[in-house]
Amino acid sequence: MPDARDASPYDALLLLSFGGPEGPDDVVPFLENVTRGRGIPKERLKEVGQHYFLFGGVSPINDQNRALLDALRKDFAGHGLDLPVYWGNRNWAPYLTDTLREMVRDGRRRVLVLATSAYASYSGCRQYRENLADALAALEAEGLELPKVDKLRHYFNHPGFLEPMIDGVLQSLAELPEDVRDGAHLAFSTHSIPTASADTSGPVEEHGDGGAYVKQHLDVAQQIADAVRERTGVDHPWQLVYQSRSGAPHIPWLEPDICDHLDERHAAGVPAVVIAPIGFVSDHMEVLYDLDTEARARAEELGLPMRRSATVGADPRFAAAIRELVLERAAAERGQDVTPCALGALGASHNLCPVGCCPARAPRPAAAGADSTYA
Repeated sequence: MPDARDASPYDALLLLSFGGPEGPDDVVPFLENVTRGRGIPKERLKEVGQHYFLFGGVSPINDQNRALLDALRKDFAGHGLDLPVYWGNRNWAPYLTDTLREMVRDGRRRVLVLATSAYASYSGCRQYRENLADALAALEAEGLELPKVDKLRHYFNHPGFLEPMIDGVLQSLAELPEDVRDGAHLAFSTHSIPTASADTSGPVEEHGDGGAYVKQHLDVAQQIADAVRERTGVDHPWQLVYQSRSGAPHIPWLEPDICDHLDERHAAGVPAVVIAPIGFVSDHMEVLYDLDTEARARAEELGLPMRRSATVGADPRFAAAIRELVLERAAAERGQDVTPCALGALGASHNLCPVGCCPARAPRPAAAGADSTYA
């Protein structure tokens, strides 16, 4: 491991997330930000926003990011790493452009970005890079000196991301009634995306059926299932499933949907299911609504015992993993030999997104990649 106190050449870390409403009046404006350019009427957005209104119009994602910020700052300080941590969102306050402007005015010149998405995909990586380019363009138009911005590699197979999820599945299994526990199936859930986006996820050489997006999730699911078997002595059948589908019904998206999967498992006589939301860093709205509300209601309707395991959130092991990734990237930028930390069959992801990686629906400038508009 590189020097635990040396993050040079970086002088700041930026936590970059999706954002979410923090009150009923925020819901429609937030959804307008998310869907900008798609021509969706406000009345339709009000319908889409009903699941936010069920929770008082408040998404938990912002508080969860505040908790992660606190965990990162405590971990950094506890290990003598003097690296300030900022926070910016794509779709709600604190907005990315405002945060980058603050960083520039604070004198930050070399910024490392942590996106709250662990896997390769357009919406989970390239779109964040496009947002970074948009923010840098806005600062350039204001005549500000632009920082150099890099993005941390995908961390789906870092042990600090995997271990909390393994513990979450073990805890959920332990909470099931003893008579159904050993026969429980594991449903590893992630966000459904259009199959066309999945097929072109990751570097060009990984494009194909499901692309890097599906491949990476399958690798994580296999590692968790293997760890559960090793620690319990029980080999639980598992499947990768999807949730949170949106968009036009005629466009193919990744399947099966989690609720359809519960129907199928019940029909097959499975005694119980543990849902593990491996595609999400924290228990934000899509986890609370699609799993804790809709999927739970379906399981109760079926009489199928179901538990949902926790996401990584602000687990200290995840905060430590981010510190390790920062130091790893910093050492690499200084020209040192680094052995990246990664488990499973796929190895460590790239530091620099190559040309053609998770291509945009339409050409747009992006930062922090081999095709970056801003060096």
